[in-house]
Amino acid sequence: MSRADDPPAPRLEPGDFYLEGGLLVLTAHYHLRRGSCCGNACRHCPYGHENVPR
Repeated sequence: MSRADDPPAPRLEPGDFYLEGGLLVLTAHYHLRRGSCCGNACRHCPYGHENVPR
């Protein structure tokens, strides 16, 4: 979930996502370009879901 103090998300580029069952799945490549965990428990989070509420 995006918060008002979050920096804007980077524009999607080839390799940033794929479609699965009609859903857009973001890759680790995209998340690394984003620069931090977004807190949404993404499948390919390279940050260990550090901002996901417990």
